[in-house]
Amino acid sequence: MPREPLEAIVLVGGQGTRLRPLTLSAPKPLLPTAGVPFLAHLLARAAAGGVTHVVLATCYKAEMFASVLGDGSAFGLAIDYVQEEQPLDTGGGIRNAASSLRGTGAADPVVVLNCDILSGHDLRAQVDLHIKADAAVTLHLTEVKDPSRFGCVPVDEAGRVTAFLEKTPDPVTNLINAGCYVFRRDVIGQIPAGRRVSVERETFPGLIAAGALVMGYPETAYWLDVGTPQAFVRGSCDLVLGRLPAPAVPGPSGPSLILAGATVTDGAEVSGGTTVGAGASIGAGATVSGSVLFDGAMVGEGAVVRDSILGAAAVVAPGAVLDDAVIGDGAYIGAGNELARGIRVWPGTRLEPTSVRFSSDG
Repeated sequence: MPREPLEAIVLVGGQGTRLRPLTLSAPKPLLPTAGVPFLAHLLARAAAGGVTHVVLATCYKAEMFASVLGDGSAFGLAIDYVQEEQPLDTGGGIRNAASSLRGTGAADPVVVLNCDILSGHDLRAQVDLHIKADAAVTLHLTEVKDPSRFGCVPVDEAGRVTAFLEKTPDPVTNLINAGCYVFRRDVIGQIPAGRRVSVERETFPGLIAAGALVMGYPETAYWLDVGTPQAFVRGSCDLVLGRLPAPAVPGPSGPSLILAGATVTDGAEVSGGTTVGAGASIGAGATVSGSVLFDGAMVGEGAVVRDSILGAAAVVAPGAVLDDAVIGDGAYIGAGNELARGIRVWPGTRLEPTSVRFSSDG
């Protein structure tokens, strides 16, 4: 088993452009997910996997992380924060954050976590494999139906990674990079400092080409890249429904999670793993399914909200219909509007009654 303390670097510097407009006001790892910031789920699972010290590699809206997460004691961790003045990509961010690691042993295992990923994989088993193999890096791998959108990672019979093919149109395997790595401490020290470096395009292919031992740790546990609005909603709902064990969720698993101060009027239907944020409200006769309502959001009487995200203090007027929509903070969706097919409404926007429809009826 890994020596103590086990340390981790968490990459949280991205701008979350795929989740705009939600990430205009907060970085993606801090967006409310099943009742808590997304990063709370990752940190809780890291702690359960034996991690004791985390270094957050920040860049975009860096000042918000410490104010939300503090010193990490709430998660049973110690957290340090390192800010990139300019984005350094994955490898550069890892190298930059490594200055705040506390261990000094060349062979010390260092876990690296990508904040886009919701995973139920066995971190302790991955670290154990890494140590036993004396690998330079051990990559968590998962199997997907369409590997062309991800880093494709073929392995040999012994589990050794033979190539790292980033987003190839002709994947040779369904095994992909699942976004959790265990590095030897001295291998991180070999990453060039002070410039952008991609582990996917530069570090991993370079190690393989040089003959270093890069191991794969394939596992079939729950795994989801939450980088898009649709995946973000799915991940939050899966946590609420209990499809992934989630110690950070502030309530029992079930069809919905209603946070403190939220009101659901009699006759409203809330289902599908929906989270109703603190102070949010749902009116009589409304139907809300498979959605995420941030704090203070309001859904009027008879409105329908499916597979959607409502930002903080957003308002959906009585009778409006949302289906696969993303509504920014403070936006107002008037009665008679019908928003669908991934439409995004920017913060503060006001849609007057019957301004947008995706059907001709009514």
